[in-house]
Amino acid sequence: MLLIKNGIVYTMAGDLIDPGNVLIENGKIIEVGKEIRTTLKPDTFVIDASDLWVMPGIIDAHCHIGITEEKDGIEGDDCNEATTPVTPYLRAIDAINPFDPAFHNALQAGITSVMAGPGSSNVVGGQFAFLKTHGRVVDKMVVLAPAAMKVAFGENPKNNFKESNMSPITRMSIAALLRQELFRASQYKLKKEKAINNNEYFEEDFKLESWMPVLNKQIPLKAHVHRTDDILTAIRIAKEFDLDMTLDHCTEGHIIADEIKQSGFYAIVGPDLSSRSKLEVQNADFKTPGVLTKAGVKVAIISDHPVTLIQYLPLYAGLAAKKGLGVIEGLKAITINPAIICGVADRVGSLEVGKDADIAIFTGNPMEISTETVYTIVNGEIVFQVNS
Repeated sequence: MLLIKNGIVYTMAGDLIDPGNVLIENGKIIEVGKEIRTTLKPDTFVIDASDLWVMPGIIDAHCHIGITEEKDGIEGDDCNEATTPVTPYLRAIDAINPFDPAFHNALQAGITSVMAGPGSSNVVGGQFAFLKTHGRVVDKMVVLAPAAMKVAFGENPKNNFKESNMSPITRMSIAALLRQELFRASQYKLKKEKAINNNEYFEEDFKLESWMPVLNKQIPLKAHVHRTDDILTAIRIAKEFDLDMTLDHCTEGHIIADEIKQSGFYAIVGPDLSSRSKLEVQNADFKTPGVLTKAGVKVAIISDHPVTLIQYLPLYAGLAAKKGLGVIEGLKAITINPAIICGVADRVGSLEVGKDADIAIFTGNPMEISTETVYTIVNGEIVFQVNS
């Protein structure tokens, strides 16, 4: 058993318990409250969290940790298979290196889980995975894989394939290639279902099988979109094929907040601290999460590591809080909201009985620059302790 006692407990499930206690056993939270009723075992390890903030572990809903390592050259970069525009069959779990130092940096910042996957050079990049930040074996770190299918609109695929003198080099072609692929996958799905219903032999297609979780709404499209026209094109295509989707980056989302709300899709916003290096990010601003939240859109804030460094994710949320998002919504944007958006809220994102014991303990508000991480706990195990 592990007992965290006397902390300022932000459950992110609607409750602030001060002072509060969290009891953990076998990697799970078994009790949260002002008092602990469970009889403690003699070997229970106790953390006195007096005057400390106790929160669910922080979550990054979009990054490339372990795939684009903080090293120069191709050796540490497996982010983009930029040789052909449509690669839905690629799996993040086959490229994530748990020994990327960024994982340790994440743990030092109280970040306990991430959504990681391919980059945005391709129209379809492949499958993301949701995983814990502690571990040495990817298969043991994974919470959900596949967790989303990466697709990209706008400048990145245009510029990548223009250099190769092949399609796509226009936004029209990006949309057409994605529609074509989704149409092929939909036809494949119908043929497969018909064969199964008629008890007939059906030869599976390795590439098209990767679309089945998307078409069955088990996982969403994860759409790289910055500009308003790209956001609206992504929404248009997702609606045409009746798919779930997240709007990743959503840089100009504040301009069309009502349209995004009407779409019903979630926004995964950032990175806003990076330079405005492309035309499509000229309107990047930390006000975007606040505007979208006030319009009724559920928002997560991201690092897009290594575009901006993952260990500063809480500070990015703080800058958004300063620009109109507010403190509580800022905390939600890096805890419970990304858990809901990534489809793993049954396991992480809040301090509730039955959930994974992924917990971060801070000297104060983690969105403030002077705050230190005191403990990071993953699956009930202390994996980082300040000055240890």
